Amino acid sequence: MTRRVLITNDDGIDAPGIQALARAAVDRGYDVVVAAPLEEASGTSAAMSAVERDGQVVVREHPLPGLDGVPAFGVGGSPGFIALIAVHGAFGPPPAVLLSGINRGANAGRAVLHSGTVGAAFTATANGCRAMAVSLDVLSVGEATAVSGGAAVAAADRVRDADRHWATAARVALDLLPRLTTGPTESVLNVNAPDLPFERLRGVRRGTLAAFGQVQMTVAESGHGFVRTSLEEPGEVVQPGTDLALLAEGYASVTAVRAVTEATDVDLSDLDVG
Repeated sequence: MTRRVLITNDDGIDAPGIQALARAAVDRGYDVVVAAPLEEASGTSAAMSAVERDGQVVVREHPLPGLDGVPAFGVGGSPGFIALIAVHGAFGPPPAVLLSGINRGANAGRAVLHSGTVGAAFTATANGCRAMAVSLDVLSVGEATAVSGGAAVAAADRVRDADRHWATAARVALDLLPRLTTGPTESVLNVNAPDLPFERLRGVRRGTLAAFGQVQMTVAESGHGFVRTSLEEPGEVVQPGTDLALLAEGYASVTAVRAVTEATDVDLSDLDVG
């Protein structure tokens, strides 16, 4: 198996999760390169956005602490854009695997549609590169932001990042990597881990997608020239066996998901396709 791994995220190049994931991959002997947004890009899904100067996308070398010798780049672009240019050789030989994360906050339920973490992974698989999205469940409703749909925390909360159990999510992800590399290229493994020491993790289970994410956005107020949004906990009961239920029970959850696919159960047989 080719051992070149590209690591990206949507929390930005300085986020602690990406450093933990890169360190874990290096410790397992993988050839690692890191490329992530210069600024936080949560909630961008698979957007193809970039900052250009004189027709060139901004790319800066950005060495990471404790990762001497690992090429790392801050990019003026969305995670999906970074994934796309990575598989086309922007950061050296194209990777065999893209790992996206570790996201600050779970990416669970059907809300993964909006996640920049998952969007980068979807973009990679659409271009022939196996991919995994990795997240750590650290958020409460009060810590989420409307722009991210629950995928980012307030700046004040970042001081607690050093106490998070990033290593748990990283270890779960790397343990699952052999399953990823032997599975279908077009499938993404979406991994969520609770914020617990690895020794307290109850295990790793396959979780189905919950019908909603951890939080839902609503319109709190609208007026002339503005709309104010708010986030609230979904009113629905979490169904057993879903990714959110497993996290609440102290398990890491893994779900195999795919991006855009054709719907074969819609009757279009009477259309003129000539």
